[in-house]
Amino acid sequence: MDPLLSGSDYNQLRAFVAVGDLLSFSRAAEMLGVSPSALSQMVRGFEERVGVRLLNRTTRSVALTDAGENLLHRVRPVVAELSQAIGQVRRYRERPAGTVRIHAFRSAAESFIQPILAAFAESYPDVVLDITLGDEVIDIVAGGFDAAIRIGEVIERDMVAVRLGPAMRQVAVASPAYLAAHGRPEHPRDLVQHRCVRWRWPGRATPYAWEFFEDGSWFSVAVDGPLIVNDKEMARRAALQGIGIAFPVEQTVAGDIAAGRLVPMLERWSATFPGLFLCYPQQRQMAPALRAFIDAVKAAATGTVLPAPAPG
Repeated sequence: MDPLLSGSDYNQLRAFVAVGDLLSFSRAAEMLGVSPSALSQMVRGFEERVGVRLLNRTTRSVALTDAGENLLHRVRPVVAELSQAIGQVRRYRERPAGTVRIHAFRSAAESFIQPILAAFAESYPDVVLDITLGDEVIDIVAGGFDAAIRIGEVIERDMVAVRLGPAMRQVAVASPAYLAAHGRPEHPRDLVQHRCVRWRWPGRATPYAWEFFEDGSWFSVAVDGPLIVNDKEMARRAALQGIGIAFPVEQTVAGDIAAGRLVPMLERWSATFPGLFLCYPQQRQMAPALRAFIDAVKAAATGTVLPAPAPG
């Protein structure tokens, strides 16, 4: 970039164009909302930077030099285009508009995003929500996302995290038919003798080792079984079909347990862990569109009814 167009030089260039168009420091100063002396200093500083006199001044008049007239002819449309572009960008500060990119665990999206979509689209017609669902743990910033919803234990330390729900726990479950055929494990380590429906974090090579809590510390069990999936809903359905023991988040199978379709086991060793959080990078100036999305998700999590946005 030409060093003449960096830093505060845009303001100096804009000052020169205003004076060149109006041939009056007082009228140009009024149009720009600055004092005539400040405007004079900006123009003088610009002339010093380019090293050429651009305006001839007297106590009664202002006239362009040949160099000034040539420069004004070239830069006037550029300054006008820049001013228009900056004005359009500033509108993003005044009302929610633009695209918000979100990455969310599938179960989190069902609980906290899906319920707000219709109302959000009606309230913010100029905002586009670009939502990617997946249980993989990605770098939010490197992936180009504005925010994510995930469990607390996989949130980067430098992120702002807003709790959306209570603590969670995983619980081993199986169908009555499976238990009738294979028996019931009495301790988590007994699971190595059972057929388990294993789950693999998307993007990872090995299945997840089931985690339990005993005597103040966590321990893991590397289970085995006939099925490995990377989708927790498929694991739940496989357990319902009697294929094996699954290890879902308790809230996702509460209805199946209440109806007797699945039987919980080993609950004594199933401890809680941080639940779902909305997280986003720390930022000094947050785009109104992102703020609107964050507020809508937080309201859905707490059951709060947000006021309608002011008409834009």
